[in-house]
Amino acid sequence: MNAPEQSLKLSHIVKTYGPVEVLKGVDLDVRRGEFVVFVGPSGCGKSTLMRIIAGLETQTAGTVEIGGRNVDATVPAKRGIAMVFQSYALYPHLTVAGNMTLALKEDGVSKPEREARVEKAANLLQLSPLLKRRPAELSGGQRQRVAIGRAIVREPTLFLFDEPLSNLDAALRVATRLEIAKLHRTLGATMIYVTHDQTEAMTLADRIVVLNAGMVQQVGRPIDLYNRPDNLFVAGFIGSPKMNFLTGRIAEEADAMTVGIRPEHLKVDPQGVWAGTVRHAEHLGSDTYLYVVLGDGQEVTVRIPEETPIAVDDAVRLSPLPGRIHRFDAAGLTIPSA
Repeated sequence: MNAPEQSLKLSHIVKTYGPVEVLKGVDLDVRRGEFVVFVGPSGCGKSTLMRIIAGLETQTAGTVEIGGRNVDATVPAKRGIAMVFQSYALYPHLTVAGNMTLALKEDGVSKPEREARVEKAANLLQLSPLLKRRPAELSGGQRQRVAIGRAIVREPTLFLFDEPLSNLDAALRVATRLEIAKLHRTLGATMIYVTHDQTEAMTLADRIVVLNAGMVQQVGRPIDLYNRPDNLFVAGFIGSPKMNFLTGRIAEEADAMTVGIRPEHLKVDPQGVWAGTVRHAEHLGSDTYLYVVLGDGQEVTVRIPEETPIAVDDAVRLSPLPGRIHRFDAAGLTIPSA
């Protein structure tokens, strides 16, 4: 019998806590070998959904299938998953090798097999010289790699990452993010990843699932969500700095209730269609972000090359790049281009 094409299938997942509906009917198919990232604001339901997949919480309604098998009545340890948490959750009295093999011992895996799996994972994660150390002797980045290694040795059907980089500093976040991307390419495993960090989502995901208020707003490739958001929420959530939104006469001229334009899709132009005044400028080295107040009081962010000689209180005119204006109707849905 061939393995199912879907590693994970969620069908109308609902979760309520008393009168509060946290998840409102989530449907999702994840293909084998896919890297899918859940993003959304705090309280949107992304971590709750992850915990339901893991079996750490029980959904109020709906079904979860992993590898073509309904796992609603299956305990977490038997679901064929491995989870990496925000906290490393390492046992301080065990060595790196001990932490990585503990679950395998409990599963009855033979000692030679345990040692072979640990050696393979340690080589992959550059942990081989650290196998005899205890967690207190490791850096934050090394501890997180041990937590990932502990997941790898279990050879799961599905990897679940719940904001695994949140406790790392900026430099370690970048380095560990690159390691996770390399790990996915090497293992070819199915991975579900929860984060509030857009950079992680945009750089790691094959597809992003954008959640808000317990509902899926859009699912798609990072570049598709960036260039073709389905609604105002996705348009405003994906991208940093966020998309500019304008209403009133400017939107009416585009036959919309609201128009959106990203900072990099605006240019300073002496013949520009919008006039404004620079309220603030942020110089970031390669780029500068201008915060411009338009004549009607609305404010936009403009990304320009660093060497452009513009200062606070300068009068400027702006033009949107052709084809880069997004139009939204009264319900906040994207109006298709003509």
